[in-house]
Amino acid sequence: MTRLFNAYVMVDWSAAGSPKTGKDSIWIGVLKRDIRFRPTFEAFNPPTRAAAEKQLLEVMADLRRRNDKSLIGFDFSLGYPAGTAEMLKLKAPTWEAMWAFLATNVVDKADNTNNRFAVAAKINRLMTDQPWPFWGAPPKDTQRWLTSTKPTIPADFPLANLRQAEIATQGVGKAAAKSVWQLFGNGTVGSQTLVGVPAVRRYLGAMSDKAQVWPFQIGWRELTPLDVHPLEAVVAEVYPALVPAKPEPGEIADRAQVRTLCEHFAKMDEQGRLGAAFAAPRDADEALREQVEREEGWILGA
Repeated sequence: MTRLFNAYVMVDWSAAGSPKTGKDSIWIGVLKRDIRFRPTFEAFNPPTRAAAEKQLLEVMADLRRRNDKSLIGFDFSLGYPAGTAEMLKLKAPTWEAMWAFLATNVVDKADNTNNRFAVAAKINRLMTDQPWPFWGAPPKDTQRWLTSTKPTIPADFPLANLRQAEIATQGVGKAAAKSVWQLFGNGTVGSQTLVGVPAVRRYLGAMSDKAQVWPFQIGWRELTPLDVHPLEAVVAEVYPALVPAKPEPGEIADRAQVRTLCEHFAKMDEQGRLGAAFAAPRDADEALREQVEREEGWILGA
């Protein structure tokens, strides 16, 4: 049985406003095979997003020298609810237009200082001239277009609170994903998405055509070794809560999460089940397929 990948790289991102290591910081987990073809895991804990981007490129350079094919998972949303780009009046109602907008507007300095709350407020102003759909910020970052608590959003507001991928995680207890519109609070992903998407965009640019993001560029379909062969990496959105992690003695929970995700996808690949995880659910109609591939994206394993 042929595996899709030789290495598995899982990234636990952070939107911290200052350098930080340890709990609730950036962790990069790498599972690859040693000279005896045994799976070996190593983790990196860079203090800033700039350092994390550099570390990821170094990891990929090492895997390239080994001629390894890699699955790279990022634990934040790679897309927004359908209609976001159109309401923002971007040139095209696509994930690429939204990524380009964020890359242009988000300022993320080498010391982790960033303007994510200001960008969220700007998007609210441009889309609705109200403090929604983004919400949630510390008191010092609130303003007319961004509140600390969830505002009362009109029932006829056209954008969904959850993407279809997030809806697919509902009903599985603590694993239910939160809305990308929420920026602040435990378990939120909105801030990580604002600062993370530009980082992924820069990574794809550095990799040229040797890395592609699923399902946007590859399609929402089962992958085969032939699909992966011309690439060095496939980038996907992952959600750690779907794969419960049990920290080893003395292991930080965040490290355990990336380790568990690496082991989970490696095991699926070894068993020949990973390719099918990239496919749309059997009941997905053409409208949902277009929505996911064009703008929303999907969570691998949801």
